[in-house]
Amino acid sequence: MFQVSVIVPCRNEKKFISKCLDSIINQDYPKEKLEVLVIDGMSDDGTRDIVKKYIQKYSFIKFLDNPKKIKPCALNLGIKKAKGDVIIIMDAHSVYSKDYISRCVANLEKYKVDNVGGLLKTIPPNNNLIAKAIAVCFNHFFGVGGSIFRTGAQEPQLVDTVFCGCYKKEVFDKVGLFNENLVRSQDMEFNLRLKKAGGKILLVPDIVAYYYPRSTLKSFFLHNFEDGVWAVYPLKFVKIPFKLRHYIPLIFVSSLLGSLFLSLFSLIGKILFILIFGSYFLVSLFFSFEIAIKKGWEYFFIMPVVFFARHFAYGLGSLWGIVRILIS
Repeated sequence: MFQVSVIVPCRNEKKFISKCLDSIINQDYPKEKLEVLVIDGMSDDGTRDIVKKYIQKYSFIKFLDNPKKIKPCALNLGIKKAKGDVIIIMDAHSVYSKDYISRCVANLEKYKVDNVGGLLKTIPPNNNLIAKAIAVCFNHFFGVGGSIFRTGAQEPQLVDTVFCGCYKKEVFDKVGLFNENLVRSQDMEFNLRLKKAGGKILLVPDIVAYYYPRSTLKSFFLHNFEDGVWAVYPLKFVKIPFKLRHYIPLIFVSSLLGSLFLSLFSLIGKILFILIFGSYFLVSLFFSFEIAIKKGWEYFFIMPVVFFARHFAYGLGSLWGIVRILIS
């Protein structure tokens, strides 16, 4: 049985770190074969105090400082300190099914692949309608495109990326560590590099994690804006583009804003704007109607707002990412 090192990068996760660590403690993987490295980016909200209480109680949980504060630095620090043969990255904003670690390790060995991950099911952090609608958005094809680890799969399949990931430690000797220039998207960039080197990434649908998204429209919008920035800005540091789905919001927002500008001067611009926004709005209404039939009619009115916030913020962030590349 493999010795496993779990790396949990975190910063200001007071609301969620206990749930995350409890779900790791409750794993069915033998604790004598497990170490958990919580790597904190100098949190100032009480996260550190919570983690230190766990350390006093559980000898397999360890605490490390991440003075640089960003996630790829935490991941690299954890990889260097890890004693395990297998490294599993776990997000502090999530909780994990009881057999998450054991299934990851078993499938890593069974299929002889380089990275294994499962499905990420988004659940609302509270019972507010906005929070529930945001969770629906992240689980829906129209909300997240072809992100299979979010939308679901029936059978194990090779993919371009997975949530977090379970790796043999030797993979990092072959491919290198995470790119510390990337505040976000470091996992996608690493997995692209892994595939380019001939590595295989496997999604197994019976491996399940649960993610708590932002619960207000403002925080949701800002989070997606940052995601959009880091779908494009990595091109400043690496020359491997992400998959097309990461750029569709950029194409949508660019077309929308471009046609809106042209509409100030020409009839063709007005027609283009109406066609682009009208088509998007009709598709959004269709999926919102579909969701409302299953979950309740209140979703018919809120889902178009949430979908638009997701897509527009992401696309606008990508535009800003291009601007940052050009001016830096």
